[in-house]
Amino acid sequence: MSLSSHVEPNTYSEAVKHDCWRKAMQCEIFALESNQTWETALLPKDKAAISCKWVFKIKYKVDGTIERYKARLVVKGYTQTKDIDYLDTFSPVAKMTTIRLLFSLASIYNWELKQLDINNAFLCGDLKEDVYMVVPPGLNSIPPGKVCKLKRALYGLKQANREWFTKLSSFLLSMRYTQSMNDHSLFINSFEGSFTTLLVYADDIILTGNDKEEIARIKQALNQTFKIKDLGDLRYFLGLEVARSKKEIMVNQRKYVLELLTDASLLICKPALTPIDNHEKFSSIGSVPFTDIQAYRRLIGRLMYLFNTRPDITFSVQQLSFLLSLQLLSILQRLEFLDILKELQVFVYFSLPTLLFISKPFVIVIGAPAVIQDNQCLVLVCILGILSYLENQRSKARYQRVLVKLSTGQ
Repeated sequence: MSLSSHVEPNTYSEAVKHDCWRKAMQCEIFALESNQTWETALLPKDKAAISCKWVFKIKYKVDGTIERYKARLVVKGYTQTKDIDYLDTFSPVAKMTTIRLLFSLASIYNWELKQLDINNAFLCGDLKEDVYMVVPPGLNSIPPGKVCKLKRALYGLKQANREWFTKLSSFLLSMRYTQSMNDHSLFINSFEGSFTTLLVYADDIILTGNDKEEIARIKQALNQTFKIKDLGDLRYFLGLEVARSKKEIMVNQRKYVLELLTDASLLICKPALTPIDNHEKFSSIGSVPFTDIQAYRRLIGRLMYLFNTRPDITFSVQQLSFLLSLQLLSILQRLEFLDILKELQVFVYFSLPTLLFISKPFVIVIGAPAVIQDNQCLVLVCILGILSYLENQRSKARYQRVLVKLSTGQ
Protein backbone atom coordinates (compact mmCIF):
# COMPACT_ATOMS: atom_id res chain seq x y z
CA MET A 1 0.00 0.00 0.00
CA SER A 2 1.36 3.40 -0.95
CA LEU A 3 2.31 5.98 1.61
CA SER A 4 -0.35 8.34 0.29
CA SER A 5 -3.05 5.87 1.33
CA HIS A 6 -2.17 6.60 4.97
CA VAL A 7 -2.99 10.28 4.50
CA GLU A 8 -6.55 11.40 5.17
CA PRO A 9 -7.86 13.09 2.00
CA ASN A 10 -9.77 16.34 2.26
CA THR A 11 -11.98 16.02 -0.82
CA TYR A 12 -13.80 13.36 -2.80
CA SER A 13 -11.57 13.92 -5.83
CA GLU A 14 -8.49 13.10 -3.73
CA ALA A 15 -10.01 10.02 -2.11
CA VAL A 16 -11.36 8.44 -5.28
CA LYS A 17 -7.80 7.95 -6.53
CA HIS A 18 -7.08 5.31 -3.87
CA ASP A 19 -8.63 1.89 -3.70
CA CYS A 20 -8.89 1.79 0.12
CA TRP A 21 -10.97 4.97 0.21
CA ARG A 22 -13.16 3.88 -2.72
CA LYS A 23 -14.01 0.68 -0.82
CA ALA A 24 -14.76 2.72 2.30
CA MET A 25 -17.19 4.95 0.37
CA GLN A 26 -18.87 1.94 -1.22
CA CYS A 27 -19.39 0.39 2.21
CA GLU A 28 -20.91 3.63 3.51
CA ILE A 29 -23.29 3.98 0.56
CA PHE A 30 -24.33 0.33 0.89
CA ALA A 31 -25.08 0.85 4.57
CA LEU A 32 -27.10 4.00 3.84
CA GLU A 33 -29.16 2.36 1.12
CA SER A 34 -29.70 -0.80 3.18
CA ASN A 35 -30.98 1.37 6.02
CA GLN A 36 -33.38 3.16 3.63
CA THR A 37 -31.90 6.48 4.68
CA TRP A 38 -33.41 8.36 1.74
CA GLU A 39 -35.77 8.14 -1.17
CA THR A 40 -35.52 9.91 -4.51
CA ALA A 41 -37.87 12.82 -5.02
CA LEU A 42 -38.32 16.06 -6.90
CA LEU A 43 -37.36 19.14 -4.94
CA PRO A 44 -40.46 21.21 -3.98
CA LYS A 45 -40.37 24.84 -5.02
CA ASP A 46 -40.55 26.09 -1.43
CA LYS A 47 -37.65 23.88 -0.26
CA ALA A 48 -33.87 24.09 -0.58
CA ALA A 49 -31.65 21.01 -0.80
CA ILE A 50 -28.88 20.78 1.78
CA SER A 51 -25.38 20.09 0.51
CA CYS A 52 -23.25 17.18 1.73
CA LYS A 53 -19.64 16.07 1.64
CA TRP A 54 -17.44 13.07 2.35
CA VAL A 55 -15.30 13.02 5.48
CA PHE A 56 -12.40 10.57 5.60
CA LYS A 57 -10.81 9.26 8.75
CA ILE A 58 -8.22 6.61 9.52
CA LYS A 59 -9.19 4.69 12.65
CA TYR A 60 -6.22 3.68 14.78
CA LYS A 61 -5.84 1.11 17.51
CA VAL A 62 -4.46 2.02 20.93
CA ASP A 63 -0.96 0.92 19.86
CA GLY A 64 -1.05 3.31 16.88
CA THR A 65 -1.56 0.74 14.09
CA ILE A 66 -4.30 1.26 11.50
CA GLU A 67 -7.59 -0.45 12.32
CA ARG A 68 -9.67 0.55 9.29
CA TYR A 69 -10.37 3.32 6.76
CA LYS A 70 -13.63 5.12 7.44
CA ALA A 71 -15.57 7.23 4.94
CA ARG A 72 -18.61 9.04 6.25
CA LEU A 73 -21.23 11.02 4.36
CA VAL A 74 -21.89 14.21 6.29
CA VAL A 75 -24.65 16.74 5.71
CA LYS A 76 -23.68 20.41 5.89
CA GLY A 77 -25.98 21.09 8.79
CA TYR A 78 -24.90 24.70 9.13
CA THR A 79 -27.10 25.46 6.11
CA GLN A 80 -30.24 24.20 7.89
CA THR A 81 -32.97 26.67 8.82
CA LYS A 82 -34.42 26.55 12.32
CA ASP A 83 -38.13 25.65 12.63
CA ILE A 84 -38.07 24.48 9.01
CA ASP A 85 -35.33 21.85 8.74
CA TYR A 86 -35.05 21.15 12.47
CA LEU A 87 -36.66 21.92 15.83
CA ASP A 88 -34.90 20.71 19.01
CA THR A 89 -31.26 19.63 18.98
CA PHE A 90 -30.24 18.92 22.59
CA SER A 91 -29.12 15.39 23.46
CA PRO A 92 -27.59 14.23 26.78
CA VAL A 93 -24.10 12.73 26.94
CA ALA A 94 -22.36 10.78 29.68
CA LYS A 95 -20.88 12.73 32.57
CA MET A 96 -17.30 12.06 33.64
CA THR A 97 -18.54 11.67 37.23
CA THR A 98 -20.78 8.80 36.14
CA ILE A 99 -17.92 7.13 34.28
CA ARG A 100 -15.79 7.25 37.44
CA LEU A 101 -18.68 5.83 39.47
CA LEU A 102 -19.00 2.85 37.12
CA PHE A 103 -15.24 2.26 37.24
CA SER A 104 -15.42 2.37 41.03
CA LEU A 105 -18.26 -0.14 41.33
CA ALA A 106 -16.66 -2.44 38.75
CA SER A 107 -13.41 -2.37 40.69
CA ILE A 108 -15.00 -3.02 44.08
CA TYR A 109 -17.35 -5.82 43.05
CA ASN A 110 -15.29 -7.25 40.20
CA TRP A 111 -17.85 -6.50 37.51
CA GLU A 112 -17.04 -6.90 33.85
CA LEU A 113 -16.64 -3.68 31.86
CA LYS A 114 -17.79 -4.19 28.27
CA GLN A 115 -17.78 -1.72 25.40
CA LEU A 116 -20.23 -1.66 22.51
CA ASP A 117 -20.25 0.42 19.36
CA ILE A 118 -23.43 0.97 17.33
CA ASN A 119 -22.85 0.68 13.61
CA ASN A 120 -24.03 3.86 11.86
CA ALA A 121 -25.88 4.91 15.00
CA PHE A 122 -27.15 8.30 13.81
CA LEU A 123 -28.72 6.67 10.77
CA CYS A 124 -31.18 4.88 13.05
CA GLY A 125 -32.94 8.07 14.08
CA ASP A 126 -36.23 8.81 12.33
CA LEU A 127 -36.73 12.34 10.97
CA LYS A 128 -39.95 14.19 11.68
CA GLU A 129 -39.15 17.12 9.37
CA ASP A 130 -39.00 17.15 5.56
CA VAL A 131 -35.30 17.46 4.74
CA TYR A 132 -33.91 17.30 1.21
CA MET A 133 -30.28 16.66 0.32
CA VAL A 134 -28.36 16.98 -2.94
CA VAL A 135 -27.09 13.76 -4.50
CA PRO A 136 -23.79 12.74 -2.83
CA PRO A 137 -20.63 12.57 -4.97
CA GLY A 138 -20.08 9.04 -6.22
CA LEU A 139 -23.77 8.02 -6.13
CA ASN A 140 -24.76 7.46 -9.76
CA SER A 141 -27.98 5.48 -9.27
CA ILE A 142 -30.17 8.59 -8.85
CA PRO A 143 -31.36 10.17 -12.14
CA PRO A 144 -30.55 13.82 -12.89
CA GLY A 145 -33.02 16.42 -11.68
CA LYS A 146 -33.92 14.54 -8.50
CA VAL A 147 -32.68 14.87 -4.92
CA CYS A 148 -32.60 12.69 -1.83
CA LYS A 149 -35.47 13.11 0.62
CA LEU A 150 -34.10 11.99 3.98
CA LYS A 151 -36.19 9.48 5.91
CA ARG A 152 -33.57 8.91 8.59
CA ALA A 153 -30.99 11.14 10.21
CA LEU A 154 -27.53 11.61 8.74
CA TYR A 155 -24.32 12.74 10.36
CA GLY A 156 -24.11 16.51 10.30
CA LEU A 157 -27.82 17.18 10.77
CA LYS A 158 -28.41 19.34 13.79
CA GLN A 159 -31.08 16.99 15.12
CA ALA A 160 -29.23 13.73 14.30
CA ASN A 161 -27.86 13.07 17.78
CA ARG A 162 -31.18 13.85 19.43
CA GLU A 163 -33.20 11.58 17.13
CA TRP A 164 -30.74 8.71 17.67
CA PHE A 165 -30.80 9.08 21.46
CA THR A 166 -34.60 9.25 21.44
CA LYS A 167 -34.83 5.97 19.58
CA LEU A 168 -32.19 4.24 21.72
CA SER A 169 -33.74 5.41 25.00
CA SER A 170 -37.19 4.26 23.86
CA PHE A 171 -35.77 0.83 23.08
CA LEU A 172 -33.99 0.52 26.44
CA LEU A 173 -37.11 1.60 28.33
CA SER A 174 -39.06 -1.11 26.52
CA MET A 175 -36.42 -3.61 27.71
CA ARG A 176 -37.28 -2.80 31.37
CA TYR A 177 -34.42 -0.36 31.90
CA THR A 178 -34.87 2.80 33.95
CA GLN A 179 -33.38 6.14 32.92
CA SER A 180 -31.50 7.90 35.71
CA MET A 181 -32.73 11.37 36.60
CA ASN A 182 -29.23 12.48 37.62
CA ASP A 183 -27.58 11.44 34.35
CA HIS A 184 -30.02 10.88 31.50
CA SER A 185 -27.43 8.88 29.56
CA LEU A 186 -27.40 6.20 32.30
CA PHE A 187 -29.86 3.30 32.04
CA ILE A 188 -30.29 0.79 34.89
CA ASN A 189 -31.91 -2.61 35.24
CA SER A 190 -32.17 -3.62 38.90
CA PHE A 191 -34.28 -6.56 40.03
CA GLU A 192 -33.89 -8.95 42.98
CA GLY A 193 -30.15 -8.55 43.39
CA SER A 194 -29.48 -8.35 39.64
CA PHE A 195 -27.93 -5.06 38.58
CA THR A 196 -27.02 -4.09 35.00
CA THR A 197 -26.31 -0.62 33.68
CA LEU A 198 -25.57 1.01 30.33
CA LEU A 199 -23.85 4.35 29.89
CA VAL A 200 -24.37 5.98 26.51
CA TYR A 201 -22.15 8.52 24.80
CA ALA A 202 -23.38 9.08 21.23
CA ASP A 203 -22.77 5.69 19.57
CA ASP A 204 -20.46 4.28 22.28
CA ILE A 205 -21.86 2.27 25.19
CA ILE A 206 -20.27 1.05 28.43
CA LEU A 207 -22.04 -2.04 29.77
CA THR A 208 -21.44 -3.42 33.25
CA GLY A 209 -23.19 -5.18 36.13
CA ASN A 210 -23.30 -8.36 38.18
CA ASP A 211 -25.71 -10.32 35.95
CA LYS A 212 -23.87 -11.94 33.04
CA GLU A 213 -27.07 -13.42 31.62
CA GLU A 214 -28.71 -9.98 31.46
CA ILE A 215 -25.59 -8.52 29.85
CA ALA A 216 -25.70 -11.21 27.16
CA ARG A 217 -29.46 -10.69 26.69
CA ILE A 218 -29.25 -6.92 26.21
CA LYS A 219 -26.30 -7.28 23.83
CA GLN A 220 -28.26 -9.70 21.69
CA ALA A 221 -31.31 -7.42 21.70
CA LEU A 222 -29.23 -4.38 20.73
CA ASN A 223 -27.60 -6.31 17.90
CA GLN A 224 -30.93 -7.46 16.52
CA THR A 225 -32.33 -3.93 16.57
CA PHE A 226 -29.36 -1.70 15.72
CA LYS A 227 -26.43 -3.93 14.66
CA ILE A 228 -23.69 -3.47 17.22
CA LYS A 229 -19.97 -4.09 17.25
CA ASP A 230 -18.93 -5.90 20.43
CA LEU A 231 -15.52 -4.45 21.32
CA GLY A 232 -15.07 -6.78 24.29
CA ASP A 233 -13.47 -5.50 27.48
CA LEU A 234 -13.29 -1.73 27.82
CA ARG A 235 -9.89 -0.53 26.58
CA TYR A 236 -10.33 2.97 25.19
CA PHE A 237 -13.18 5.38 25.81
CA LEU A 238 -13.34 9.16 25.22
CA GLY A 239 -9.56 9.48 25.18
CA LEU A 240 -9.18 7.38 28.34
CA GLU A 241 -7.00 4.29 28.10
CA VAL A 242 -8.21 1.61 30.49
CA ALA A 243 -6.12 -1.29 31.78
CA ARG A 244 -7.34 -3.80 34.32
CA SER A 245 -5.86 -6.41 36.62
CA LYS A 246 -7.47 -8.64 39.25
CA LYS A 247 -7.10 -5.96 41.91
CA GLU A 248 -7.32 -2.62 40.15
CA ILE A 249 -8.42 -0.55 37.18
CA MET A 250 -5.86 1.87 35.77
CA VAL A 251 -6.72 4.80 33.52
CA ASN A 252 -4.47 7.25 31.70
CA GLN A 253 -4.54 9.60 28.71
CA ARG A 254 -1.18 8.81 27.16
CA LYS A 255 -2.43 8.67 23.56
CA TYR A 256 -4.37 11.90 24.09
CA VAL A 257 -1.22 13.65 25.32
CA LEU A 258 0.80 12.34 22.36
CA GLU A 259 -1.75 13.79 19.95
CA LEU A 260 -1.75 17.10 21.83
CA LEU A 261 2.05 17.35 21.72
CA THR A 262 2.11 16.40 18.05
CA ASP A 263 -0.38 19.14 17.16
CA ALA A 264 1.70 21.63 19.16
CA SER A 265 4.90 20.51 17.35
CA LEU A 266 6.48 19.67 20.72
CA LEU A 267 6.59 15.89 20.52
CA ILE A 268 10.39 15.94 20.39
CA CYS A 269 11.51 18.40 23.02
CA LYS A 270 13.37 18.47 26.32
CA PRO A 271 10.98 17.51 29.14
CA ALA A 272 10.37 19.86 32.04
CA LEU A 273 9.99 18.55 35.59
CA THR A 274 7.50 21.22 36.70
CA PRO A 275 4.70 22.76 34.63
CA ILE A 276 4.86 26.32 35.94
CA ASP A 277 6.50 28.69 38.43
CA ASN A 278 3.73 29.63 40.87
CA HIS A 279 5.64 32.74 42.00
CA GLU A 280 5.36 34.44 38.62
CA LYS A 281 2.66 37.07 38.18
CA PHE A 282 0.90 37.85 34.91
CA SER A 283 -0.14 41.33 33.91
CA SER A 284 -1.85 43.00 30.98
CA ILE A 285 0.94 45.56 30.93
CA GLY A 286 3.30 44.75 28.08
CA SER A 287 0.98 42.10 26.62
CA VAL A 288 0.52 41.93 22.87
CA PRO A 289 -2.43 40.63 20.83
CA PHE A 290 -2.19 36.93 20.08
CA THR A 291 -1.91 36.21 16.36
CA ASP A 292 -3.99 33.01 16.41
CA ILE A 293 -6.32 33.20 19.40
CA GLN A 294 -8.48 30.31 18.19
CA ALA A 295 -5.54 27.87 18.17
CA TYR A 296 -4.55 28.97 21.65
CA ARG A 297 -8.09 28.49 22.94
CA ARG A 298 -8.25 25.00 21.44
CA LEU A 299 -5.03 24.02 23.20
CA ILE A 300 -6.31 25.41 26.49
CA GLY A 301 -9.51 23.40 26.09
CA ARG A 302 -7.57 20.22 25.36
CA LEU A 303 -5.42 20.79 28.43
CA MET A 304 -8.58 21.22 30.51
CA TYR A 305 -9.77 17.76 29.42
CA LEU A 306 -6.55 16.40 30.93
CA PHE A 307 -7.89 17.41 34.36
CA ASN A 308 -9.66 14.03 34.41
CA THR A 309 -6.34 12.30 35.09
CA ARG A 310 -4.00 15.25 35.70
CA PRO A 311 -5.60 17.59 38.28
CA ASP A 312 -2.10 18.76 39.22
CA ILE A 313 -1.98 20.98 36.10
CA THR A 314 -5.20 22.80 37.02
CA PHE A 315 -3.42 25.84 38.46
CA SER A 316 -1.03 26.02 35.52
CA VAL A 317 -3.83 25.97 32.94
CA GLN A 318 -5.75 28.57 34.95
CA GLN A 319 -2.73 30.85 34.78
CA LEU A 320 -2.41 30.28 31.05
CA SER A 321 -6.06 31.29 30.63
CA PHE A 322 -5.37 34.67 32.21
CA LEU A 323 -6.07 37.56 29.81
CA LEU A 324 -7.58 35.11 27.33
CA SER A 325 -10.87 37.00 27.13
CA LEU A 326 -8.90 40.13 26.18
CA GLN A 327 -7.08 38.13 23.49
CA LEU A 328 -3.75 39.20 24.98
CA LEU A 329 -0.80 36.94 25.65
CA SER A 330 2.29 38.12 27.49
CA ILE A 331 5.74 36.82 26.68
CA LEU A 332 5.87 35.15 30.07
CA GLN A 333 2.68 33.24 29.28
CA ARG A 334 4.18 32.01 26.03
CA LEU A 335 7.15 30.60 27.92
CA GLU A 336 4.98 29.01 30.62
CA PHE A 337 2.77 27.47 27.94
CA LEU A 338 5.79 25.71 26.46
CA ASP A 339 6.85 24.54 29.92
CA ILE A 340 3.54 22.88 30.71
CA LEU A 341 3.58 21.01 27.40
CA LYS A 342 7.17 19.93 28.00
CA GLU A 343 6.19 18.69 31.46
CA LEU A 344 3.68 16.39 29.79
CA GLN A 345 6.65 14.64 28.17
CA VAL A 346 7.46 13.12 31.57
CA PHE A 347 3.97 11.65 31.64
CA VAL A 348 4.44 10.19 28.15
CA TYR A 349 7.92 8.79 28.69
CA PHE A 350 7.14 6.89 31.88
CA SER A 351 3.57 5.96 30.85
CA LEU A 352 2.40 5.70 34.46
CA PRO A 353 -1.34 5.30 35.08
CA THR A 354 -2.65 8.50 36.64
CA LEU A 355 -6.12 7.32 37.64
CA LEU A 356 -6.19 4.24 39.82
CA PHE A 357 -9.20 2.33 41.18
CA ILE A 358 -8.22 -0.27 43.78
CA SER A 359 -10.80 -2.84 44.81
CA LYS A 360 -10.19 -3.61 48.52
CA PRO A 361 -10.09 -1.18 50.23
CA PHE A 362 -11.48 1.11 47.56
CA VAL A 363 -9.04 3.90 46.79
CA ILE A 364 -9.20 6.54 44.07
CA VAL A 365 -5.85 8.13 43.37
CA ILE A 366 -5.46 10.79 40.73
CA GLY A 367 -2.08 12.30 40.11
CA ALA A 368 0.86 12.87 37.88
CA PRO A 369 4.20 11.10 37.85
CA ALA A 370 6.90 13.22 39.44
CA VAL A 371 10.54 12.33 39.11
CA ILE A 372 12.46 12.03 42.37
CA GLN A 373 15.86 13.68 42.39
CA ASP A 374 17.72 10.36 42.72
CA ASN A 375 15.68 8.90 39.83
CA GLN A 376 14.94 5.74 41.83
CA CYS A 377 11.19 5.77 41.65
CA LEU A 378 8.05 7.53 40.54
CA VAL A 379 5.37 8.74 42.91
CA LEU A 380 1.72 9.61 42.53
CA VAL A 381 0.82 13.06 43.81
CA CYS A 382 -2.50 14.74 44.50
CA ILE A 383 -4.76 12.19 46.22
CA LEU A 384 -8.36 12.94 45.26
CA GLY A 385 -10.06 10.81 47.88
CA ILE A 386 -10.07 7.56 49.81
CA LEU A 387 -13.24 5.55 50.37
CA SER A 388 -12.95 2.36 52.40
CA TYR A 389 -15.41 -0.46 51.84
CA LEU A 390 -15.12 -3.08 54.58
CA GLU A 391 -16.27 -6.66 54.10
CA ASN A 392 -19.12 -6.59 56.60
CA GLN A 393 -22.88 -6.32 56.67
CA ARG A 394 -22.93 -2.54 56.98
CA SER A 395 -20.85 -2.18 53.82
CA LYS A 396 -23.18 -4.49 51.92
CA ALA A 397 -26.24 -2.61 53.18
CA ARG A 398 -24.70 0.68 52.06
CA TYR A 399 -24.05 -0.82 48.64
CA GLN A 400 -27.69 -1.89 48.35
CA ARG A 401 -28.82 1.65 49.23
CA VAL A 402 -26.57 3.03 46.48
CA LEU A 403 -28.12 0.66 43.94
CA VAL A 404 -31.63 1.64 45.06
CA LYS A 405 -30.83 5.34 44.66
CA LEU A 406 -29.34 4.73 41.22
CA SER A 407 -32.32 2.70 40.07
CA THR A 408 -34.84 5.26 41.35
CA GLY A 409 -32.85 8.24 40.04
CA GLN A 410 -32.58 9.91 43.43
